[in-house]
Amino acid sequence: MLKRILRVAGLLLAGVIAGTALHTAAASWGHSGDTVFAGNRPTYLGVTDGRLARPRSSPNCVSSQADPADAIHFIAPIKFTGNAVDAMAALREIIDASERTLVVKHEANYLYAEYKSQLMGYVDDVEFLASEKEGVIHVR
Repeated sequence: MLKRILRVAGLLLAGVIAGTALHTAAASWGHSGDTVFAGNRPTYLGVTDGRLARPRSSPNCVSSQADPADAIHFIAPIKFTGNAVDAMAALREIIDASERTLVVKHEANYLYAEYKSQLMGYVDDVEFLASEKEGVIHVR
């Protein structure tokens, strides 16, 4: 039993060492992020004709502009009162106070941020689009 525990601990340690070596090597290869899991920034994000990009087919991609009947991809928008510029400014303050976030783009009614997971450094792209007419901030 003790041999099995030591073997598992050794494998875990080897994995940590290999991951650290890969991370260090990637940095020396000129990788711009602080993790090898970040990937490239998507080029299809943004606003087109007043809409955010459609959600991808993966279940971890949601949008408040998806069909509400699509239980996998639909998420409710964020309601606000007042004007869109003030709502987006308040949202920006919340995002700026969050850990492991980077605001990539912020315009009057649009904000694109990246959230990085703590353990593995995976990056999630998050977009917000304020619609003053609807009184909501759409999320993707």
